[in-house]
Amino acid sequence: MAAKSPPSVPKTKSPGSITNSRAETQGQWGRAWEVDWFSLASVIFLLLFAPFIVYYFIMACDQYSCSLTAPVMDVATGRAHLSDIWAKTPPVTKKAAQLYALWVTFQVLLYMALPDFCHKFLPGYVGGVQEGAVTPAGVVNKYEINGLQAWLITHLLWFANSHVLSWFSPTIIFDNWIPLLWCANILGYAVSTFAMIKGYFFPTNAKDCKFTGNFFYNYMMGIEFNPRIGKWFDFKLFFNGRPGIVAWTLINLSFAAKQRELHGQVTNAMVLVNILQAIYVLDFFWNETWYLKTIDICHDHFGWYLGWGDCVWLPYLYTLQGLYLVYHPVQLSTLHATGILLLGLLGYYIFRMANHQKDLFRRTDGRCLIWGRKPKVIECMYTSADGQKHHSKLLVSGFWGVARHLNYTGDLMGSLAYCLACGGGHLLPYFYIIYMTILLTHRCLRDEHRCANKYGSDWKRYTAAVPHRLLPGIF
Repeated sequence: MAAKSPPSVPKTKSPGSITNSRAETQGQWGRAWEVDWFSLASVIFLLLFAPFIVYYFIMACDQYSCSLTAPVMDVATGRAHLSDIWAKTPPVTKKAAQLYALWVTFQVLLYMALPDFCHKFLPGYVGGVQEGAVTPAGVVNKYEINGLQAWLITHLLWFANSHVLSWFSPTIIFDNWIPLLWCANILGYAVSTFAMIKGYFFPTNAKDCKFTGNFFYNYMMGIEFNPRIGKWFDFKLFFNGRPGIVAWTLINLSFAAKQRELHGQVTNAMVLVNILQAIYVLDFFWNETWYLKTIDICHDHFGWYLGWGDCVWLPYLYTLQGLYLVYHPVQLSTLHATGILLLGLLGYYIFRMANHQKDLFRRTDGRCLIWGRKPKVIECMYTSADGQKHHSKLLVSGFWGVARHLNYTGDLMGSLAYCLACGGGHLLPYFYIIYMTILLTHRCLRDEHRCANKYGSDWKRYTAAVPHRLLPGIF
């Protein structure tokens, strides 16, 4: 699993592939140099409506007990006007602004001022100073990997406050949820705008900038590849991991505290959501070094898509299950809860092991064992924009021999488990699985279109060997 931002135009390398060259062309992957009318229309649509979508979901919970249809029906029948709904929406407050500023400042300090020490005593964990992938301009950036440490310190302080210090109520996030939304939007738009100005006037590396000539596309998809302040503050790594993902589990804990305050107990559905999503978050930080080789760092430029998406879209829409359970405290039967837990754990296992197999295959250039056997590969070649020919291998063993994107399948199984924990009373908590299905299916098809162009007839041999994308025997 990886951090995912608003729907856009995701890009990845070919499934389960390795190459014997570090050369990647600027035109091969990453955001576009030119923009067609459909891409431009999509960008403008998202810029206009993504903030409204987030507001609508949160407002529906606050004013309509999480019903997505009731606000529309009220306005359509004249029982309420848009001005009435807006008037009931809590504004930004001084308290929320102070909380959010303190939160972001604290995460910046943990990111910049405290070198990682977890890798010194946690077996298998890779932290500290690590190198990223080669950028199109040939730059190899270094990163201070300390996300797990930041998560642990933050949560230790949270639990210390909840049980000993009592500096603030554990329901503080829920109690200021909508005022904090405005603060998150302010930061998201501010950092996106700053990144665009920086890309035009004082980029970190001018050779890693892309300009399309279209303001809206440049603003959304970003100009700079790796905008930085100083040597270590990397915009992409910080905003992808902190503050949104560190906050994810704190938000769920605050929702659980509010459920207990209102209903006298924390239901097993809320416990399931907290546990399964905490596994997701911890996996992200445990594998933060691996994350340096994923699309967000390797291919995406930093714009509104990542800046606003990580500040607003992620913390507000990925936590809808916990928010829903505050208003609707679902208590599952033991059998139902066990089934959901197993589904979530199985999905995580498939996701993690599939990615592990691909990573092992790449690191060893195929000289490894997968499921106890030497991996089967398809040898292929591609030509980069400079005319150079490169050799590559496509993995067709292990999970990558079952389906071409089985890691996405595991991701979707975990996403479905979060939603099923909320029962079947409302559509709202199922937004996540609907969104993830659309996102990952689109990403899957887009990946394969690029791979077909890149590998040509070799890609046809690969798809013949592994005929299904996500669901063996079905799709």
